[in-house]
Amino acid sequence: MSDVTSSQVAVRVLGGPTVLIGYGGLAFLTDPTFDAPRDYPVAKGFVLTKTAAPAAAPGELGPIDAVLLSHDEHPDNLDGSGRALLSDVPLTLTTRGGADRLGGTARGLAAGESVELERPDGGRVTVTAAPAQHGPEGCEPFTGEVIGFVLTATDLPTVYVSGDNASLDVVREVADRFGPVDTAVLFAGGARTPLFDGALLTLDSERSAEAARILGARRVVPAHADGWAHFTEGHGELERAFAEAGLADRLSMA
Repeated sequence: MSDVTSSQVAVRVLGGPTVLIGYGGLAFLTDPTFDAPRDYPVAKGFVLTKTAAPAAAPGELGPIDAVLLSHDEHPDNLDGSGRALLSDVPLTLTTRGGADRLGGTARGLAAGESVELERPDGGRVTVTAAPAQHGPEGCEPFTGEVIGFVLTATDLPTVYVSGDNASLDVVREVADRFGPVDTAVLFAGGARTPLFDGALLTLDSERSAEAARILGARRVVPAHADGWAHFTEGHGELERAFAEAGLADRLSMA
């Protein structure tokens, strides 16, 4: 877990892909996973194993204005406790298919679509769905639809949440439209499973450092890098990769 703050964007990593972001007076929560450690049987006989509990329970977070859910189909991005939390949140932004499956307050976005949220100070935050590729080329029929998110406001720095993305070409698309970004929350644990013969399903440490360079990010907060057995890299690998890239000063974690 890490608590990372700046004058305008507060970021708290709770474990796995779950991150609390304070932006424009609003509280955003990414991919909620609050179950205790356990095994999750998934398709084709695979098992995903959660190895660590979250750093906080939902009731300890305060009111959440919106959940930014990259996708709903994998338990390491939305588990049972996370699903229960959605009923208490006024808005969940996710994929179009995910919104259909979840119902309730879920709203589906395709990459490039935006929604504006009212801020307590009377301004607005724009949330734009970013593209994401959850594996190698051609993975979508197997891994499903996934999105990331970009938060912008006229008086605030830009925040990018990658979601489960393994592609630097996707990162370049985001940088071309929104870069440079101030804070990049990168799902950076080098997730691998037997699917696609162990190919990357999210960024690894080396690609995360390159993503930071592409985005021109002032600050990179790694998520999705601990708490699950199929995350193959953690904080040590990230520190080494950013140091070797000459970007150690951009990496923010406890």
